[in-house]
Amino acid sequence: MLRNGGFSYRERLGPQADGRSVLEYLSARYTHTAPAEWAARLAGGAIEIDGATAKPDAVVRRGQTLTWNRPAWIEPDAPLGFEVLHEDDDVLAVAKPAGLPTLPGADFLHATLLHQVRERFPGASPLHRLGRWTSGVVLFARSHAAGAELSRQWAHHEIGKRYRALAAGLPAADDFLVDVPIGRVPHALLGSVHAADDAGKHAESRVVVLERRSDRCLVDVVITTGRPHQIRIHLAAAGHPLVGEPLYAAGGRPAPGSQALPGDPGYLLHAAELAFVHPRDGCRRVLECTPPDALRTRVERGAP
Repeated sequence: MLRNGGFSYRERLGPQADGRSVLEYLSARYTHTAPAEWAARLAGGAIEIDGATAKPDAVVRRGQTLTWNRPAWIEPDAPLGFEVLHEDDDVLAVAKPAGLPTLPGADFLHATLLHQVRERFPGASPLHRLGRWTSGVVLFARSHAAGAELSRQWAHHEIGKRYRALAAGLPAADDFLVDVPIGRVPHALLGSVHAADDAGKHAESRVVVLERRSDRCLVDVVITTGRPHQIRIHLAAAGHPLVGEPLYAAGGRPAPGSQALPGDPGYLLHAAELAFVHPRDGCRRVLECTPPDALRTRVERGAP
């Protein structure tokens, strides 16, 4: 278990804060925390407005800085190691293990890939993120110029991305395209989640079957777009959800009344390859990350 040193969350208030008490604002803005808990934090002096301890009935306004000084806490268990796949003055690529969040959020602060990488490579900035339970290659920029150019490539769909996954069922074809749009649909606990939605944004995934295993198949998925949970949604939409998929049922949407969350574990998904044009020399780089054993073909495992 990892105990951190606490953290100060700061927010510049917008127009929605005008005329509200600080308790009213916090309760409406951060609905995942009960009003009684915000009241207790205010009573304990953990909330500041423009550097001064806030009273619960203090009226706030746009432009002020609100700070919540969260005391130290024990973070959930997560694997903290990572492997360097590529390193130069501009670009860093690492292999993220499944179970380690890419960025801080919820109860994770130091037990994140970002924190662990910056301990060794200060200033490195992630150019994308993988879900907590997705393993594989994550790309970081180590200079402002590299970050700007690689972000441009990402925005123009010039970054090559290949994933490895274990999907349920046996597809009729060994190579097929899924282009179901992805948008937000209702969810029992979160209000909404990303899922297959005819009114959503364009998304495209090409699926190649590598190996058939009785009632499941090992696949490579190449994506040109990068919608949230795209591979999980698209494989489910094609009738082949990931083995162990907790949220997305056949069709690419949560089962009616499902209380599973996007961050729940169970599935096997790995970012196996990332290709980009290096911002300094203009040469194309293809970075590969070896999948875990369960996502390797018999040939890759050296099996007879």
